[in-house]
Amino acid sequence: MRIIGGTFKSRIFRPGKSFKARPTTDFARENLFNILENRYEFENKKVLDLFSGTGSISFEFASRGCQNVTSVELDRFHHQFIGSVIETLGIKRIVKALNVDAFKFISRSAEGYDLIFADPPYELKQIAEIPNLILNSNLLNNEGLLILEHGKTNDFSSNPFFRELRKYGSVHFSFFSRIE
Repeated sequence: MRIIGGTFKSRIFRPGKSFKARPTTDFARENLFNILENRYEFENKKVLDLFSGTGSISFEFASRGCQNVTSVELDRFHHQFIGSVIETLGIKRIVKALNVDAFKFISRSAEGYDLIFADPPYELKQIAEIPNLILNSNLLNNEGLLILEHGKTNDFSSNPFFRELRKYGSVHFSFFSRIE
């Protein structure tokens, strides 16, 4: 896993060969952050990274100046890896790693976030439910943005909160917002 931009640009962390997560490709991450950096100032944004895997999205936000990132990952081994990177980078006050089920977090969290990134396993049966679960909760602030990473078999364009789709090879990002 390589951090693409910001303060920690070019830092490489190796989760090991037994790591089960499918990290977002460097190409897709770079393009996603090019879009986001042109739309937002990260310093004042509260970010949630659901289904964090390697934590690469959390670390990209922190590297680019975001001061409040919550990383949610159920797998204990993956969570430990995220924690070790947080420790190595010295960003304990910026990135909070939680070892919890993302669906339970969505249903129980009372906090609101400005940017939510969700990267569930592409084959997850409940993937189609994720946008509505988040958008019908208080998890996403009114002017916030939800980005859902998914494969080519998913189509969210009929969702009333869907705003755009970006494709980068096999990686697809659907953007959702309450604001048109």
